[in-house]
Amino acid sequence: MDVGTGIPEIGADDFARRFFMRSINLMWLLGAGTSASAGIPTAGDMIWEFKQTLFVTQRRVSPKMVADLSSAAIRARLQAHIDSSGKLPPAGSPDEYAALFEAVYAAEADRRVYLDSKMSGAKPSYGHIALATLMRAQLCRLLWTTNFDPLVADACARVYDGTGYLTTVALDGPDLAKQCIDEGRWPVEVKLHGDFRSRRLKNTTDELRLQDERLRKVLVDSCRRLGLVVVGYSGRDSSVMDAVDEAMQAGAFPAGLFWLHRGEDAPLPGVHELLVKAVAAGVDAALVRVDNFDEIMRDLIRLKPDIDTRVLEGFALQRRRWSAAPQPAGHRGWPVVRLNALPVIQTPSVCRRIVCSVAGHAEVRSAIEAAGVDVLATRTKAGVLGFGTDADMRLAFDAYGITDFDLHTIESKRLRHDSGERGLLRSALTRSITRHQGLTSIRHGNTDLLIPADPHKGIWAELKRQVGTLTGTVTGHPELHWHEGVGVRLDWADERLWVLIEPRTIFEGISDENRGDAADFARERSVKRYNRPLNALVSFWANRVAADGREMRAFGIADGVDAVFRLSADTAFSRRAGV
Repeated sequence: MDVGTGIPEIGADDFARRFFMRSINLMWLLGAGTSASAGIPTAGDMIWEFKQTLFVTQRRVSPKMVADLSSAAIRARLQAHIDSSGKLPPAGSPDEYAALFEAVYAAEADRRVYLDSKMSGAKPSYGHIALATLMRAQLCRLLWTTNFDPLVADACARVYDGTGYLTTVALDGPDLAKQCIDEGRWPVEVKLHGDFRSRRLKNTTDELRLQDERLRKVLVDSCRRLGLVVVGYSGRDSSVMDAVDEAMQAGAFPAGLFWLHRGEDAPLPGVHELLVKAVAAGVDAALVRVDNFDEIMRDLIRLKPDIDTRVLEGFALQRRRWSAAPQPAGHRGWPVVRLNALPVIQTPSVCRRIVCSVAGHAEVRSAIEAAGVDVLATRTKAGVLGFGTDADMRLAFDAYGITDFDLHTIESKRLRHDSGERGLLRSALTRSITRHQGLTSIRHGNTDLLIPADPHKGIWAELKRQVGTLTGTVTGHPELHWHEGVGVRLDWADERLWVLIEPRTIFEGISDENRGDAADFARERSVKRYNRPLNALVSFWANRVAADGREMRAFGIADGVDAVFRLSADTAFSRRAGV
């Protein structure tokens, strides 16, 4: 029993072992999360897209203003607009998805077109091919899904090398579903919300509430005869959840009820209540935390070496797989290599844009210095981009004939390379860190070198305990000053921004004559920094640079555009393939 949730939890490895002992008596329920790796947005993704659409159309603003849906600031702005309407459910409500979908596209035909566009070009993921492989091995016979996409059918066509093996039942065929199940004509896929090509498409609150009674009865009866594995499904709509709840009685789910849940967050209240009720009814029920659909299916396939996986292996060779390192279980430690990269959790989504006659970055810098103002700015094709108070920005560039003064959206695609936007974020991030964390910076190529502003302060006691003296001069070179510090660099990898940190000795007063002695001095200080000492040093600087995960502002201003950042102090990790 998990203390935090009050419901039983088992590990993914435990679930895999139970599954193969009971597979013939377990059916599956697939939600939108299983289609995410195939490129189809989840319900959560579409919720934010719906909010964005309502905001843009009702406020009559440019989509660029709220283009970056990964930005916490933009999400807060969208949510404030939704809340102000007083007509839509609050964030996180089970009815939120359906209500927003209906608010944006009231007509069924429009909803069908929208969903069709989202599924266009989607191809089965590893998880779908693995599921079809289990079907062919008769280890998965009955599958229910709330998804509109044809990914399971496409995967089966690939594994079976034909299209006549899987029976897919939509809302307009409840009798067919019952007949196939009663006669054991496996495998069977039942679409609880209707095939996206079906005339009877269902995906709004009223429609879900009026779910076909006969199909619901088939689901209820099946739950009383078989166990259920739920994956990729949040439990948002009442129709399916009520059917599963209705089946709950003595003897229901004889092979168990396993809810596969992604991430560390608690499941929705409805899921929690269902599992608690199941346990009270004597059902072997548990929450199973998994990385994602593909990974849990890979775990299942790995435990069954005697099934035909040739199609699956061929598929795996065609696609590279990226996944987070799993959390360690049991008494094992991390079989990993610790990296020096801190995930960037929050970055500015907009900055100030000024269109004027200033020529280049050097002239921008000169204009700022001449005006004596405190701003950060750079020159791009879009104009002068910057952060600071509006008054200071105008004062710096008024002499260059300002013709436009508005906001510029910082899009992630322009942060993948050393663009003007990324350079501006680098400067703003360094300023934010030094402003909040008692550091000063030295610009050095594409890396900013940070050193304690006052090494005698108590905040540096732990660093002093680890490395000794924090500053001084190199023996024989009174002009060569050294400091214990860290290099930071903003970089892009794995579709996101990272801050790379490198603990190092930083020099001031270095020249061609003393460069060799400086290198020897730095080598002597770092020669014993490996394994545990280096890990401790990386941990110290990770927490210091990331401000323990707190929000950091470059200026702390109320007027104008500030740059707000938040970093995670948990560095990235890597591990051996196949571990």
